[in-house]
Amino acid sequence: MACSEVGSYGGSKPIQVNDATSKPQILLAATGSVAALRFGNLCHSFSPWAENNMGDSVLHIELRCWADIMVIAPLLVNTLSKIDEGLCDYILTCVVHAWDYSKTFFVTPAMNTLLWSSPFMERHMMSIDEQGISRPTNQWCNG
Repeated sequence: MACSEVGSYGGSKPIQVNDATSKPQILLAATGSVAALRFGNLCHSFSPWAENNMGDSVLHIELRCWADIMVIAPLLVNTLSKIDEGLCDYILTCVVHAWDYSKTFFVTPAMNTLLWSSPFMERHMMSIDEQGISRPTNQWCNG
């Protein structure tokens, strides 16, 4: 798949776009949380400049190939720990495991502030940083 650069995010690697379309194809995912109520707004914010719909349901490998960018927002600590450990027990973690890490991948962790300050979180954050997954400096907190 031929790609061209269209920009970057916070000093991370350039965002690649499939040459067949003028908009990047973004795979949006959410894990369950109070913050998931914002997911509709997130989808809507991408729609003016990104391709956010697919025709047929596909397997995790086809999703990986289809998407130019993957965003998981919110990302719960449970799924974050699965990503850290490399577990593949449902479609989202399978896509993450199969992801082409030369493509842009964003996550926005969302959890209670006590979970955020857990001693495990430093390890999880270091792991996703080492994998080249981009994230904001703040997380969504549920209180």
